[in-house]
Amino acid sequence: MAKIIPIKDLRDTNKISEECHSSDEPLFVTKNGYADLVVLSNNLYEELLHQKPSSREELHFTNSNPINMSLDPEFMGFVKVGAASLNVKVGDVNHHVEEIKKYVRIAVEQGVKVLVFPELCITGYTCGDLFYNDDLLKETEAALVSLREFSKDYDVLFVVGAPLRYNGKIYNTAPIIYHGEILAVYAKRYLPHHREYYESRQFNEYHGINTTITIGDKQCLFGNRFILQNTLHYKMCIGVEICEDMWAVNTPSSEEALNGANIILNLSASNEVIGKGEFREQLISATSARLISGYIFSSCGASESTTDILFSGYKGIYENGDLLEESPYFDDGLIVSDIDIERLENERMHSSSFVNEYGVNVDVIPFRMKLNNSTLNRKISQNPFIFDETTYEKVIHMQALGLKKRLEATKTENVVVGLSGGLDSALALIVCTETMKLMNLPLTNVHAIILPAFGTSDRTLNNAINLAKEIEVTYQIVDIKNSVTSHLKDIGHDLTTQDVTYENAQARERTQVLFDMANKVHGIVVGTGDLSELCLGWTTFNADHMSNYSVNISIPKTLVKELVNYYAKNHPTCSDTLNDILLTPISPELTKEGESIDQLTEDKIGPYELNDFFIYYYLRHNYSLKKILFLAVDVFVDKYTPEFIKSCLVNFIKRFHSNQFKRSTLPDGIKISEVSVSPRGDLRLPSDMSVDTLLSELD
Repeated sequence: MAKIIPIKDLRDTNKISEECHSSDEPLFVTKNGYADLVVLSNNLYEELLHQKPSSREELHFTNSNPINMSLDPEFMGFVKVGAASLNVKVGDVNHHVEEIKKYVRIAVEQGVKVLVFPELCITGYTCGDLFYNDDLLKETEAALVSLREFSKDYDVLFVVGAPLRYNGKIYNTAPIIYHGEILAVYAKRYLPHHREYYESRQFNEYHGINTTITIGDKQCLFGNRFILQNTLHYKMCIGVEICEDMWAVNTPSSEEALNGANIILNLSASNEVIGKGEFREQLISATSARLISGYIFSSCGASESTTDILFSGYKGIYENGDLLEESPYFDDGLIVSDIDIERLENERMHSSSFVNEYGVNVDVIPFRMKLNNSTLNRKISQNPFIFDETTYEKVIHMQALGLKKRLEATKTENVVVGLSGGLDSALALIVCTETMKLMNLPLTNVHAIILPAFGTSDRTLNNAINLAKEIEVTYQIVDIKNSVTSHLKDIGHDLTTQDVTYENAQARERTQVLFDMANKVHGIVVGTGDLSELCLGWTTFNADHMSNYSVNISIPKTLVKELVNYYAKNHPTCSDTLNDILLTPISPELTKEGESIDQLTEDKIGPYELNDFFIYYYLRHNYSLKKILFLAVDVFVDKYTPEFIKSCLVNFIKRFHSNQFKRSTLPDGIKISEVSVSPRGDLRLPSDMSVDTLLSELD
């Protein structure tokens, strides 16, 4: 039998300590006849802290209790989610239940698998002291039973806001409902104490351990230290928090994310005052980025009571800092998007700071949900490397700063760049001139060397000469046909077979000339090759592959075009030439039949827009080839056939891995885009790996 003592007996601390350590029971302390304190030994406290009642063990499992998990190999990682806000009639529970059912049906029609409603949406957030009313609380419980039964016919997990009684107190909660079950009830951990909110008048914060609550005739978990995991697709883990919890210093979602939750649901009642919306959206975005998670936010709207404040009805779906979808202000309804949990998993694997260093564990509640590869409700760009035009000046400035530092380190003021009349060398020349401006040096310190050979067309030759003149750099034409001819004769080449020897001899002769010219002017050779060429191996080893410093090394071809186009718009003196360079077919110009450019790069290696798409998702997000193909077919559906896209992807993978040896010996150059292939930076790969297993995924 438990022992009860009056508070005055606490004066005898030695006796109290002896009694606590000699018994397996706590001492209950009364004050003025009412229960006030519980005193127990540290050993008993530790035992109780880790104890899990049998009733809870039947309802869920913990991280230490394994359960059978599976992962559909055809699943592409996207979970369709939604956020909805209701037309509110404050206190009208039946009306709100019908509103919730309406939006559940609409969401299911759109393929939504996870749906979030606002805080206290069962009753309305602005009930005030009506929350004490016994009838309202009974109606709330009956509403949850009704929604639980309703959910049997709909394959969507949804979470609603409800006031619930537990142990004689009222809590602001979020019951999570799926397939005829209330999986758990999240109890709000932090209540707001702002001037306009009075939640602490009716509600209590919950900081206890997870326990159970009875709703209708069934028990479920009650607390705020748990996550939900889909056992059919174990990568899908869900956490919950309510409004103010997100604004706290130590947020519940932090614990949840560190224990595996990658989709956080926030039921909110966020009032609107001038300036708050922007800050709130920044906070949601930053929270999703900090947690490397998806974040679904749903707030009640203007149909709440307007006695003192107005609510925005803002709904937003975010992923790792990116806004995927949001609603207009003061708008009820539903928003839908797709969260990519595989992207989030990959980001977490690469984050050294994403570690549960404090060992905070939460309970894990299983549910079984089949996920399908449906039509995506999110924007997937055909050109993931393309930024907003406002950033292009910054990109060129970053390239120039990298080169400036290298010139200062080598104590030289001259640069040599091979100018071909193509896109890459045009951008490199632009960067060189901007570097001279940064260093207050004359543009004549830029030495553009034009190196025509067997395949050079009149168009590219003239564009190279014109660009050098218009930008006002020093230029020189060095025709290498004679020297290459002599070299080919020396090695016994017949001079008529336009094979790889014929092509590479020209490329290596150009590089030799550039390095010798750099010695002559006491400068360095600036490389022109871009990221796309490096990934595809479309560069001659120890020729255009090599330089003293490479400014385009992290710039893919699609971005090169945008940067050159941007510069043309803002520099009229060279805009005509740059525009013609932009229109010139991309070619190495190493072979020639007649007068036209017949050696077209994209005919050999595939369209650069496809290759850059592959580069981004293969290297930046480490997606499977099947997923990359799935996305490419979806976004390029109006331009290329699935068969053509697949053939280009296979070609990309073969070329990428067979040419790793070239990237292992890259010159220096800064990372600017999200992808770098520097062996000293982002990419560590063997040069002789097999791609058979990778490609078998596409069979």
